[in-house]
Amino acid sequence: MTFLGRVLIIAGSDCSGGAGIQADIKTVTALGGYAAAAVTAVTVQNTHGVSDVHKIPPDIIEAQCRAVLDDIGADAIKTGMLGEVAVVEAVARVLDRATGVASVIDPVMIAKGGASLLSDPARDAMASLLIGRASLITPNAPEASVLTGLDVDTTDDLRRAGERMLSMGAKAVLMKGGHVPGERVVDVLMTGAAEVTFESERLDTRHTHGTGCALASACATGLAQGLSLSDAAARAWAFVQEAILRAPGFGQGHGPIDCGWTLRGKA
Repeated sequence: MTFLGRVLIIAGSDCSGGAGIQADIKTVTALGGYAAAAVTAVTVQNTHGVSDVHKIPPDIIEAQCRAVLDDIGADAIKTGMLGEVAVVEAVARVLDRATGVASVIDPVMIAKGGASLLSDPARDAMASLLIGRASLITPNAPEASVLTGLDVDTTDDLRRAGERMLSMGAKAVLMKGGHVPGERVVDVLMTGAAEVTFESERLDTRHTHGTGCALASACATGLAQGLSLSDAAARAWAFVQEAILRAPGFGQGHGPIDCGWTLRGKA
């Protein structure tokens, strides 16, 4: 496999391997990209949830990013768990430093098991500092509601929230519909000039840990490899759908998806 497209991941570590930088690195690698990572936090978690978090100092996070950008460089930057205001501010400085590099912001707020991963002040900082710097932002319905102040209960609500984030400066939004009730799941990619929907039947499975991380990382990999936004999102969506279907069934709670499925070939 040829490695092409450098992705700098700024996110927390998930020791169980289901989400966070572990899922990000697996995804980038599975799609043929090169993954580098700046760790924002070390979490203690498994499929039952997060039981503890060790936060990395913001200056160390920023220094990790500088070390990568000054040497290896990056074609895209993907963010995940940031946690605190000072970390959001550090990431904003990194994005300003990385001129011409695509940025995919996954506004991670709550773990699959329900634990909060972003403080309330940091949510405000993310809205004011990162949305306007995003080449693409990938919120689910609850995250979109927090960032925009709108109720997000339907697919049309997703669109309204997406329009609000575009007006806040995001170049594009991929609104994830997994939390919207219904027999089908609808994700909506919006740029202001165009809209693309991705729709599937809702899968009856508890093995969805890491889906958001994988989707954002797959989008970042596609952008790093020179794909158009719509092609990057379409490939990312299909990749995650297959990863859910191939989930290995590990754990007794919200189990991980298979972010490395491409490395084992087609079923």
